[in-house]
Amino acid sequence: MQKVTTRDQLLKDRWEKLVEVLTDKFSDGEPLDVEGMLYLIGLQELGQIHRKFKKDDNVDLIHIGICTALEPFGYYRFDFFDEQGWPHFELTEELPPLKAGEQSVLMKEAIVEYFLNREVIK
Repeated sequence: MQKVTTRDQLLKDRWEKLVEVLTDKFSDGEPLDVEGMLYLIGLQELGQIHRKFKKDDNVDLIHIGICTALEPFGYYRFDFFDEQGWPHFELTEELPPLKAGEQSVLMKEAIVEYFLNREVIK
């Protein structure tokens, strides 16, 4: 059996708190997952929260969420806003080849950091 480190436990605790807080605020009881949180980050960063989005826009919002969340880790850098106000990012470092579980942990870390920095959770 693998020993859980304090860092892993802290991430797990923060993730659970974040799911609870954001689910209460933005979901109809269905717990938000990584993709849902990335969507919320994308919406927040775009700043056009009252607009109706098309299906393609939703994919772009998740992409903005990914880029924004991974920017502090050095993988992306904000480049510019286009004429519609959508942020664009530049890939600065290729993501390392990660197994699905490792990828999930990286994204959860990045999402937790994003919301910690915005004081959504402590």
